[in-house]
Amino acid sequence: MSRKPTQDEINAALWAACDSFRGTLDSSDYKNYILNFMFLKYLSDVWKDKYEEYKKQIGDNDELIRRKMNRERFVLPDNCTFDYIVENKHDADLGTLINKITEKIEDENKSKMEGVFKDIDFNSDRLGNTKDRNRRLKNLIEDFDKPQLNFRPSVIGSEDIIGNAYMYLIERFASGAGKKGGEFFTPHEISLLLAKLMMPKAGDRICDPTCGSGSLLITVAEEVPFKPGTHLRDCSLYGQDSNGSTWALAKMNMFLHGMDAAHIEWGDTINQPLLIEGDHLMKFDIVVANPPFSLDKWGAERAAHDTYKRFLRGVPPKTKGDYAFVLHMIDTAVEGTGKVGVIVPHGVLFRGSSERQIRESLVRDNLLEAVIGLPSNLFFGTGIPAAILLFNKGKKTTDVLFIDASKEFESGKKQNAIREQHISRIVDTYKEYLKGEGEVEKYAHRASFEEIEKNEFNLNIPRYVDTFEKEEEIDIPAVQKRIEELDEELVKVKAEMNKYLKELGYK
Repeated sequence: MSRKPTQDEINAALWAACDSFRGTLDSSDYKNYILNFMFLKYLSDVWKDKYEEYKKQIGDNDELIRRKMNRERFVLPDNCTFDYIVENKHDADLGTLINKITEKIEDENKSKMEGVFKDIDFNSDRLGNTKDRNRRLKNLIEDFDKPQLNFRPSVIGSEDIIGNAYMYLIERFASGAGKKGGEFFTPHEISLLLAKLMMPKAGDRICDPTCGSGSLLITVAEEVPFKPGTHLRDCSLYGQDSNGSTWALAKMNMFLHGMDAAHIEWGDTINQPLLIEGDHLMKFDIVVANPPFSLDKWGAERAAHDTYKRFLRGVPPKTKGDYAFVLHMIDTAVEGTGKVGVIVPHGVLFRGSSERQIRESLVRDNLLEAVIGLPSNLFFGTGIPAAILLFNKGKKTTDVLFIDASKEFESGKKQNAIREQHISRIVDTYKEYLKGEGEVEKYAHRASFEEIEKNEFNLNIPRYVDTFEKEEEIDIPAVQKRIEELDEELVKVKAEMNKYLKELGYK
């Protein structure tokens, strides 16, 4: 392919590469092989492109070229390129060959890539016996050797295309994974809405404490301008995830989006927060998350003795960890200016017991800024409606904005979606609220502290936004007259039918 491949052509070629595993593994399993191989191919193509660029500048001085290459953002050891894999695709022990290559790449790039290939074994019996495994891997190599998947910057152009392709694959895998899909991917439209509501600015520290594959964190970062004269976002990114495979996806995702300086940790955010400075939790300007809904066994038994005292407002129920994540996020936001945006199930708004106590504390301390109700069936693996809670440690008013956006969406067979016009209306209404406005009949309401207190700190949106539509009054006499007219017409029609039937000899 001499011309530059389009985004759609790249996406289609990547999805077709999955055929090597379909019927052998579930998509939740083979996604890691595809995504890891894509990452390996990307590293190799970028390395090859850079080598040839230096060669044009320097000539055949291989030693000088290698010295320059060793100062690049990553290093590929000898015989660790995709070209080397293609040359050896008939190797009798192909899986082991690829495993050794990924191990060498990790060893040479420990600060950025240690562990990214740790959960993938190209020599696994799950890929079949040796003969079947070699055949599948050879097919995979040949799929990635197609011209549509030439990831060299001199061919592909913008690095965004590669990042977009990776996001495309993750979303396709999440869509097919049912409930598990929601564990590693937030639909892009939801991420974009939250990113625009947070309004990050240059220089911000941004964190997602349940980052999954990193899609939400990247989308927020993409709202920040580039550093002058570079293609790097002027912000620093931090994240943590408890699933090792998903953590590895996030590391690769950051790298493919040119955000390889992101600091992503692997561990349980509530029970083992790893984003630490000295003896306290690291602080961030923007904290966003789509935590697991109503997580059971989240660690309530240890919360009363929490080292970082995150649960002084109350300990959430042991079978519903929603507020554990909310409280962690609020504690990690910078005092006086930090902002938090979190996606939660609706039960968080009105459930009683310790959750009511926590809600009251957050409202009394004037931290809650907005409650936004979303349509149902937006997320992978669950049809329940969700809400976005916005908190602001630099809040300028005592009012809380309630938005009911539950009826504005595009219906889909498997899943509903919010589109640009729906996102714009929510964001514009929120911006009006920040200016002192924000009242929109049957859509948005600024609730005073007194209103919320009167409702006993129940944040259920219908208590504040009246969306009731009065039904049109029925003119009973007109309806009766129309029924009589229809009866008369029916008598005439029956007479006509009987006449025709008689002529045809049926009566």
